[in-house]
Amino acid sequence: MSNLKLPSSLFPSDIDIDLDGIGRKTGSKRSLGQILVDAKVLTPENAQRIIELQHEKKIRFGEAAIQLGLMSEGDIHYALSHQYEYSYLPRTSGQHTDAELVAAYQPFSYEVDQLRAIRAQLMLRWFDQHKGHAMLAIVGAGRAEGGSYLAANLSIVFAQMGERTLLIDADMRAPRQHVLFQLNNQVGFSSLLADRADVASAVHHIPYMKNLDVLPAGPIPPNPQELLNRPNLTELFDWAGKTYDIVLIDTSSLVSGADAIMVASKARTALAVARANDTKTSAFKNMIAELKRSNINVVGSVLNAPPLIDVGG
Repeated sequence: MSNLKLPSSLFPSDIDIDLDGIGRKTGSKRSLGQILVDAKVLTPENAQRIIELQHEKKIRFGEAAIQLGLMSEGDIHYALSHQYEYSYLPRTSGQHTDAELVAAYQPFSYEVDQLRAIRAQLMLRWFDQHKGHAMLAIVGAGRAEGGSYLAANLSIVFAQMGERTLLIDADMRAPRQHVLFQLNNQVGFSSLLADRADVASAVHHIPYMKNLDVLPAGPIPPNPQELLNRPNLTELFDWAGKTYDIVLIDTSSLVSGADAIMVASKARTALAVARANDTKTSAFKNMIAELKRSNINVVGSVLNAPPLIDVGG
């Protein structure tokens, strides 16, 4: 596979930035002001006003900001979370992502607590990079199970835990990850399989989520199953499993064809997803049986019923 160029690292080193006394960017040691300016919650001019009041009254940065009416307690909570390397995104940040990314926007909600519970179970049952257990396909029987939603939010909660995480959109029929994360989808998974791009040009680092990269699906091809049969898929997955701690793969529904089974067989393990009051029990049982017939380890199942998510083994 001559054109699939696999760089040793997609994570550039931190760059020092001096912003008129607001703070210096050195990984997690950024000041509250620098974090909030980077997130577009504050303008540099307003950050400077806060610093002046902070020095004048000898109070904390957050106290000065609230006195001036320039920040909320939620904004301070957000900045502190970044100092403690727990990234999330306030709705006031101006970042363009879909509201379905609840783990990014509402990390302290009950719904995201349920996502963390799923994360904990997956860490216990499967993920261990030292054993070669880094990859997991998210598989649903139909189109309305919420697999893309689950894959996106799980990738965020794994990244928030400090795991180097890659989310691959392998749905080359009705892809959604580029919509959820608001990414350019001109180059992606299909481009790599077709030898039309290299990894460095296809993978997107999510700027507000330190440990998260996303590989969108790319252009919808006329021959997805033929592309999945190419050796490029094995090489891409081998690289991803060695480069990242966690690799989550969003797949097309089983009603769309055999794509999901082909992808899951390369990943070796699948998480089955269903939607309450939508997924037919017979369709779900048939999906589990088909996965097992293909020697795919079904590590667990998730009953997706927004706004609540329940975990099943």
